[in-house]
Amino acid sequence: MADIQIIKYGDDNYPKRLMEMSDPPEKLYCMGDISLLENRMAAIVGSRKSSTYGKWAAESIAKALSDSGITVISGMAKGIDTAAHLGAIDGRGKTVAVLGCGIDMCYPAENRNLKRDIVAYGLVISEYPPGTEAKRWTFPKRNRIIAGLSELVVVVEAGLNSGALITAELAAAGYGKVMAVPGNINSPYSIGSNKLISDGVAPVVVIGDVLESMGIYEVDNGDNNLENVLGNAEKEVYMEIKFGGEISVDEVCRRVKRAPGYVNGIIAVLEMKGLVRTSMGKVFVAK
Repeated sequence: MADIQIIKYGDDNYPKRLMEMSDPPEKLYCMGDISLLENRMAAIVGSRKSSTYGKWAAESIAKALSDSGITVISGMAKGIDTAAHLGAIDGRGKTVAVLGCGIDMCYPAENRNLKRDIVAYGLVISEYPPGTEAKRWTFPKRNRIIAGLSELVVVVEAGLNSGALITAELAAAGYGKVMAVPGNINSPYSIGSNKLISDGVAPVVVIGDVLESMGIYEVDNGDNNLENVLGNAEKEVYMEIKFGGEISVDEVCRRVKRAPGYVNGIIAVLEMKGLVRTSMGKVFVAK
């Protein structure tokens, strides 16, 4: 097991964002790179029970943030949290896990390998002393640390009683911004996140929305880079959009000689990758 480091309130390396909280943790038990506590962070949180779509969204958003130099923070729970950490590790950045148990323990136990990887590629922290077992009350308290360290909290697939909503409420109360991923209206996992949107929280329409919320606007759309991120069909459609300016889908179909269903599918993928946007019946390159 990696060495446990302890940061006390008032220490020089105690996170400044946590010092602004009304009830900051007195101590942080840490394993990994404690310098990450001063990084810009975005939280990705959601239900333990989640769909394939929700896990994909969490992992994709985390990778995009990580690739852009933003440290992704979550709670290492099953479902959305796990997907967020995996996406960040897959990217070029770092990830931080805040535990609802002692730093020497792993909850859930099945995430033991994930915890090991987070210690290696980032940081694991807890305010609970070693040996503290996870209890129902430890997780809501843990969530305030996630909110406090984050400039942005992205909620993915949260039910009405999800702890992710607690994190979102804390962020909205002054710790940072909140966004939510729209979900299937027929899914119980999306009721809470969809309600956040109906209450005025900004929706994540495309992954680029999350980056823009963090003040990241530039997307590397160089032709050489496209070889690595796009397939041949995607690149063909993207290049027509790039050189066509604001162009209609019908015009793209005419130029690539493909059916609307085919082109719309590719445009949807390009939107998810943050490369294009659609508005008022037009499609154009994201800036």
